[in-house]
Amino acid sequence: MTGRRGAKVVGGAVTVLAVGAAAAATIGFGSGSGSEGAPAAEGPPATATVTRETLDDTQSVDGTLGYGDTTALTGRLAGTVTSLPYAGSVIARGKPIYRVDDDPVVLLYGGLPAYRALGAGDEGADVRQLEANLRALGYDGFTADDSYTSATASAVREWQEDLGVAETGRVELGRVVFAPAAIRVDSVTAKLGGGAGPGQEVLAYTGTSRVITVQLDIGEQRLARKGTAVSVELPDGKRVDGAVRRVYTVIEASDDPNGEPETKIEAQVSLTDGKAGAGLDVAAVEVTFTAAQHEDVLTVPVAALVALAEGGYGVELVSGATSRYTRVETGLFAGGRVEVSGDGIVEGATVGMPK
Repeated sequence: MTGRRGAKVVGGAVTVLAVGAAAAATIGFGSGSGSEGAPAAEGPPATATVTRETLDDTQSVDGTLGYGDTTALTGRLAGTVTSLPYAGSVIARGKPIYRVDDDPVVLLYGGLPAYRALGAGDEGADVRQLEANLRALGYDGFTADDSYTSATASAVREWQEDLGVAETGRVELGRVVFAPAAIRVDSVTAKLGGGAGPGQEVLAYTGTSRVITVQLDIGEQRLARKGTAVSVELPDGKRVDGAVRRVYTVIEASDDPNGEPETKIEAQVSLTDGKAGAGLDVAAVEVTFTAAQHEDVLTVPVAALVALAEGGYGVELVSGATSRYTRVETGLFAGGRVEVSGDGIVEGATVGMPK
């Protein structure tokens, strides 16, 4: 048999089937031979250089730029809807969201939804939340704690006077809506002049920050962890930085009526520059996740790897007119290159590239 090579590609690496006069055992090191391999029977058909660089394990997926999840606002007050915001309106603390019988329903900040009327003698976290808002709006003369006192009632009457509603010193259920921060009106369901009542949806709202939503297969969960930095390509081709702020699981119904529901991973990404994507209410974007990064490592093309008879991988080190095989330990695979270390693997070294 002449000194010819036979190789096949398996999973992106090259498995040597024959080298010189013997099968793959030609590059077997045997016991006690360390990492030194037999010399190659002939020079490689092509070569590549060992480089030192940073390898990133990245994956790009499609995403949607918008304002994140919507929340339905249902009314609690009965009457006639006399004022409604436009979709896209941004409403801050203390401002009316809509009006019933020409009295405002007001936005206040907090994570606890309003669930009862509040008045003197009441205690609880909702009282503290209300008092914190009154204080932020400039009203004083009371202690912001869990107790609704007569001093709180006095501040509420002053606030009610400024709103133009009856000065009762009590906050009726439905007069305020609590949200974590300012809101953006996404859509309006109620009709101007229409009836309002408990449980009737008035509008839907979102936060005011730009958010990108991406969906991943369950096996790609490693990519999206809270706090993970990402790169986002906007429709105009500009790249901006972002970070994963929330990760959760969703169940998607199958398009096939007889199919099984599918579990997906959904991630929300916030943009580092809040002004990025300005003017785009909804847009398709590309999000690049970096699952792993190995800095300052020696790399070779993945195609330079050869399978060793006794298992593992090696490369053909070329020096002038001669070459030899040496075992390597592999690390991160990314971008067509692989992190390697081993005897003779130094920056600038030349390795063979099998056919």
